[in-house]
Amino acid sequence: MNLTDPSELKALLLRHGLRPTKQWGQHFLVSPKVVEAILSRLTVNPAPLSALEVGPGPGVLTAGLTDRVNHVVAIEVDPIAVSALGESASKARVHHADALQFDLRQVLLELPEPRVLVSNMPYNITGPLLARFAAVRDLYQRAVLMMQHEVGRKILAQAGNSEMGSLSIAMQTQFEIRKVIDAPAGAFFPPPKVESIVLEFIPRPAEPDEDEFLGFVRQGFSQPRKTLANNLRGRFDPVRLEGLGLSPTVRPHQIDRETWRKLYNESR
Repeated sequence: MNLTDPSELKALLLRHGLRPTKQWGQHFLVSPKVVEAILSRLTVNPAPLSALEVGPGPGVLTAGLTDRVNHVVAIEVDPIAVSALGESASKARVHHADALQFDLRQVLLELPEPRVLVSNMPYNITGPLLARFAAVRDLYQRAVLMMQHEVGRKILAQAGNSEMGSLSIAMQTQFEIRKVIDAPAGAFFPPPKVESIVLEFIPRPAEPDEDEFLGFVRQGFSQPRKTLANNLRGRFDPVRLEGLGLSPTVRPHQIDRETWRKLYNESR
């Protein structure tokens, strides 16, 4: 079964009465180029023994995963999609569950190492899913995640880029991140109104004070258009920032992750 062939996908959906819904933000990937790019990044050396897929839909990626990875587990909230997965990816073990409530740590621990994580993340829950994936990053060797292009740009943004924010610092603290491929609207059925991007995330070890540091960064970006001194009032004033080699009018997006770490250390 080739689910990147729109006619075969539509036939599968028809057999199971599955229609993409706004409720779960469903847009099913059908581009062979994007599918192969994702699978190739997931299975580079060391080749994974296990894969966890979140939000597989009818199984376009899942079917390919089961051909390349020994153990595939999928978490799908849509009961009709679960039925379709029984046909399209019969070798995968599927949990009918909400990934925002499911115990990701437990299911990963039950899988043999090395493990990978993959998800075509619904746009409306991308932020919460990223947080959940980061919280269990010690249990997988890489994640390949698709998201709205706008979110991907923010995650990749570097100092000086106005799109840089607390999300950029958080993700770059927790992962090494690389772009895999762009996914235009035409890569999906039905086509969404926005473009998407696929990123690869290689986990970094957790730092002992990571939560406190990222809380400090969120405070620093609380009003991104205002100065850093304004956002960190009570912890840093313009004079103290100057003493650290920063302009008193510096904006949050203008400083890099290493400088944020230096500021946090000075603030304690």
